[in-house]
Amino acid sequence: MTTRIDRASAGLPPAAPVRAVHLGLGGFHRSHQAWYTAASPEWGIAAYTFRNTELPRALEQQEGAYTLLVPGAPEATEAIGSISRAHPGADRASWSRDLACPDVAVLTLTVTEAAYAAPERDADSATGRLLAGLRERFRTSGAPIALVPCDNVPDNGAVLRSVLRAATRDDLRFSGWLEEQVSIASTVVDRITPAPTPRDVREVLDTTGLRDEAPVVAEPFSEWLISGDFPAGRPPWELRGARFVDDVGVYQQRKLWFLNGAHTLLAYAGLARGHRTVREAVGDDVLVEMVQAWWQTASRHIPIDAAELAEYRRRLIERFAAPGLRHELAQIAEGGSQKIPARWLPVLRAERAAGRLPEPLVRGLAAWVAHLRVGEVRDPRAAELVGSARAADPVRRTLSALGPDAGADDELVSAVGAELATLAKAGN
Repeated sequence: MTTRIDRASAGLPPAAPVRAVHLGLGGFHRSHQAWYTAASPEWGIAAYTFRNTELPRALEQQEGAYTLLVPGAPEATEAIGSISRAHPGADRASWSRDLACPDVAVLTLTVTEAAYAAPERDADSATGRLLAGLRERFRTSGAPIALVPCDNVPDNGAVLRSVLRAATRDDLRFSGWLEEQVSIASTVVDRITPAPTPRDVREVLDTTGLRDEAPVVAEPFSEWLISGDFPAGRPPWELRGARFVDDVGVYQQRKLWFLNGAHTLLAYAGLARGHRTVREAVGDDVLVEMVQAWWQTASRHIPIDAAELAEYRRRLIERFAAPGLRHELAQIAEGGSQKIPARWLPVLRAERAAGRLPEPLVRGLAAWVAHLRVGEVRDPRAAELVGSARAADPVRRTLSALGPDAGADDELVSAVGAELATLAKAGN
């Protein structure tokens, strides 16, 4: 009979007082921000999901403890205890209490690109929930707090600030408090965190001797760059390598274009060639050549030293090919309409302004359209996009969904259409 992991069995101290709140509880938060926070036993996290009820239930049964597994590196496997409480999204009473508590100094968020919906129109969106919690804080303690978005949205801190400003412009007292007492950081976050498999659960049991219903699988590499102020204090994240910088902008571009952009390219082109994981895809010379061509193209438009970029690219290939890390291409392919505008379009527009038609993006866009026509599409705009991809003039209609300029670019539409026809012949 096996023992379920809890704080005592994992050798963890009792849960720390809640001084941080997180919205978007999932694998990435637990492999990243919770892992960084675990360096300090004095900072506990109250973590909230959106609709998932199974994960918070499992974590509560385990007293917030879980295992971070690094495949192929048992020495890096560790029990994490920084989550003091886990809550389902429906627990709005606890959410309001936690956000109102003056002891809470930091709120981190891991949400998708689609989650920055206007909160005044969607109270259930991430920003809608955030705004409700901040109103409760304003109404009660009025204590300062730092918001730390940890997502792939370019200029995420500025975007979040603009959303909150727009939603509160008619409430002068509340909006004034937001400006004076609520600091919003900008960040770059990076750690490949695939969904765990039953095999990973067994490996945790074999490695630790404990049964964990909520393990997290991640690569050894992790990066967190932060720019911003913390008026009420923060955990000592730098103990695990977080870096505080004056401006994260160029690092955001590097990560979005080189890592996330390559992942998206591999997802659609790799699925079209019959691959299932990132590791399989980078074992395909055709796809590696396409990714390298994409990186060479993106390198023209980012102000980073060439030697530094070359080293970053080398490490990315190593990370993509790491054994034991099963990162599903289908998982990466989800939400393409939200991801592609940030990951590909800035470079595409710069290239078109220079009179060039970047081949790797032509192939990537064609593979995306092909995925919409024949794949299992998981996207907030799935019905619209699938309809466009299967209608007459599919390329123009689908590219227009990314941006009017893309759909109006006759040369681009023609090139993507020709590549789409090539893919269709190869699939027959």
